[in-house]
Amino acid sequence: MLRNMSKIPGELLYTAEHEWVKLLDGGEALVGITDHAQSSLGDITFVDLPDEGAAFDKGETFGAVESVKAASDLYMPLKGEVLEVNADLDATPEVVNNDPYTGGWLIKIKVADASEVESLLDPAAYEKVL
Repeated sequence: MLRNMSKIPGELLYTAEHEWVKLLDGGEALVGITDHAQSSLGDITFVDLPDEGAAFDKGETFGAVESVKAASDLYMPLKGEVLEVNADLDATPEVVNNDPYTGGWLIKIKVADASEVESLLDPAAYEKVL
């Protein structure tokens, strides 16, 4: 099945578990879930995010997204420390459905090991996962 590449922004990196990463200056990154993930989950009703200052290894569960259909764990795409969480999602978790790549970001992290970025998928490789 062909997918619309506009739903896979070219400036982001991805995981096979459907998280996206936007690299920022200073070794920081934003993390969210992909359009495919939010679409598969359905209407998101709650987002469980970690506390600021929490540290996670790559692949470790850092939270969960709950929807009317299912609950899904969130997996840390890179080892790092949580600098900020998207507090807007407490009151309006549906932003993840409506705007998964900008307003619906989940956490901002300080990347602990920049070499792990090489293990992330570019848009073309992520599309093959789908």
